[in-house]
Amino acid sequence: MSTTLSVDAARVELLLTELRLSAIKSTWTRIAEQSDKEGWPAARFLAALMETEMADRGRRRFERHLAEARLPVGKSIAGFEFELVPMISKAQVMALVAGDSWLGKGANVLLFGTPGAGKSHLAAAIGLGLVENGRRVMFTRTTDLVQRLQVARRELALESALAKLDKYDLLILDDFAYVTKDQAETSVLFELIGTRYERRSMLLTANQAFGQWGKIFPDQAMTLAAIDRLVHHATILEMNVAESYRCREALERKRGVGRPATRATIKKTEKAED
Repeated sequence: MSTTLSVDAARVELLLTELRLSAIKSTWTRIAEQSDKEGWPAARFLAALMETEMADRGRRRFERHLAEARLPVGKSIAGFEFELVPMISKAQVMALVAGDSWLGKGANVLLFGTPGAGKSHLAAAIGLGLVENGRRVMFTRTTDLVQRLQVARRELALESALAKLDKYDLLILDDFAYVTKDQAETSVLFELIGTRYERRSMLLTANQAFGQWGKIFPDQAMTLAAIDRLVHHATILEMNVAESYRCREALERKRGVGRPATRATIKKTEKAED
């Protein structure tokens, strides 16, 4: 490489560092060599550089959003056993994952069902699908978030804490009905619902139907007001199954159900067959 080319290359490296174009910086020499060899026009060379940067930024953005989502590991739509929950349509779930028809309206999704029906799995799977589609999601147990908001209220920072949650297109509150009927807990939870109403979406999982929500909120008026805000523009999915998947797995282990035959270890014989 000539002195002039070396100087130009060094300038390019410095400029890419200053502009924070890390993907282009790591690949531009290889792409430039290919461009020179194949005689690309300048526009094609520039497009290749920008496509590399865009792809890298998209990957890093996904990794960042996935980390902040705090989703349970291994819960995906591919791993959800729809055949065991026949009242749930995969097509409807995939429409929710697309997100376009409801997130922009601040609509909600409410998952009701018996314990062990797979509500948390399905909620996390929807969340993962939305992250893959470029959305920002946060998954949390309702009691954990309520405790954080209570601390914020004591520190006179509740408004700020609620505002920070606005960055999430979807807030997934798992085990909603496990919140105790405590005035402080109920108050911050009600404020969260009111703050996000028709602005930002929520997905709730609960074992108890609306008729039992008097155990969560301290008075009937607050209960009705909370339900009214949540069900307005909401998709409600009921997952009432006869047998918990946890019980089913326990029975399978007891019966000695092992790995599928296609993955089982084949026992070696002393003499190979002809």
